[in-house]
Parts: sequence; C-alpha cells; structure tokens
Amino acid sequence: MTGQAEEYHVDGDELLKKVKDLIHEGNVRRLIIKNGEGKRIIEIPLTIGVVGAVLLPVWVAIGAIAAVVTDCTIEVERVGDDT
Repeated sequence: MTGQAEEYHVDGDELLKKVKDLIHEGNVRRLIIKNGEGKRIIEIPLTIGVVGAVLLPVWVAIGAIAAVVTDCTIEVERVGDDT
C-alpha cells in the first residue's frame, strides 16, 4: 500500500472488538493484521455492503489470531485512499 495508512496497536483481547468497530464505520477497503514484529498475519479485503454471515469466517480467523497474539497492529486502508 503506497497511500497513507492508519495503524492501531491493540492487545490480542481487544483485536476482535477493534476490527468490528472499524468495519462498522463502513469506509474501510482493507484491513491488515500484523504481529508484534510487523509481519502480516492476515489481510482482509472488504467491499461495500459485506455484512453478516459473509464475515463469519473472518470473525473466526480473527478470534483465533487474538487467542495466540498478545500484541498486534491493525493497518487500515480506507475507501478513497491513494494506493
């Protein structure tokens, strides 16, 4: 990603809540979750209108990551960012 990205540093137990909050905002194009060393764990591309059961596998994956990772970073690419 070459544009300006927002980053949030969260503990593993706060990860799922923060991701849900970001998706609820509705203008997120992509989320990248990185471990404490900065390595990508998962990249979640989002499209407008993706909700509910479609995101269930994403919630499960993020929950599993949260159970293992103690410190992580969420990188957020929003709709309209230069990429």
